[in-house]
Amino acid sequence: MTVEIHPLCGVGAEIRGVDLAGELTNSDFAAIRGAFADHGVIFFRDQAINEAQHIAFARRWAPININRFFGAHPDYPEIAMVSKDVEQKDNIGGSWHTDHSYDQIPAMGSILVARELPPKGGDTMFASMYGAYDALSEGMQRMLGTLKAVHSARHVFGGGADAVVAKSDVGGKQIGNTAAADALTDVVHPVVITHPLSGKKALYVNPGFTLRFDGWTKEESKPLLDQLYAHCMQNAFVHEFEWRPGSIAFWDNRATWHFAKNDYHGHRRVMHRITVEGEPLNA
Repeated sequence: MTVEIHPLCGVGAEIRGVDLAGELTNSDFAAIRGAFADHGVIFFRDQAINEAQHIAFARRWAPININRFFGAHPDYPEIAMVSKDVEQKDNIGGSWHTDHSYDQIPAMGSILVARELPPKGGDTMFASMYGAYDALSEGMQRMLGTLKAVHSARHVFGGGADAVVAKSDVGGKQIGNTAAADALTDVVHPVVITHPLSGKKALYVNPGFTLRFDGWTKEESKPLLDQLYAHCMQNAFVHEFEWRPGSIAFWDNRATWHFAKNDYHGHRRVMHRITVEGEPLNA
């Protein structure tokens, strides 16, 4: 096998010449790791891996993070089930966000394997926070480099009446554990981070879990956050990944956002997700 790295428009790279069901050599793994660090999200096509192989690949990167809020695979607790049933209206991840920014040490990223797909639709969009940062003016970069932001999960997974999950039909067996969400303490991260693998600068705020700038009110924070979010959503930084049987995506929470499109009503979609642990974030 020869690892081939094909950069994509907007964000990400497709990795070819790899069979993840087999044994990766150290040099092949190093090439994949380098692509992950540089591009923020990597994609694999035409793979046929079982659950045990999915887990083994994830463990090669870092210890596995057992998700507190997602329902687990009945036989493999390391695997979170990301699914939408035929009768459901809402989906999981149907807005721009980055996973685990509400944790003191955010997870590195997640490896998502397609298991059951609708006839069409269900693509996932990814946005580059490297690209978004690089496109800012030097003055904006300097100013943002002085700021920190507050992140929380309670308004999404908690038990409050306004919590996102509480108002949707994805709760119950698929997403739950409001007690764990309500017990979390809000965390503070730099608005601009130095990525621990690549050394690149990246924006680290997101519409899903960022509440406000540290030391600012929500009302004071909103105009600048909205400006940054609109900037990050530009097509220049975005790639829409079309899922096919055998597709795998591995995204970096520190360098990307993602958005699961909810355009396949009346069809079932089942994905297996493993999240791996990260490192502390620094400016």
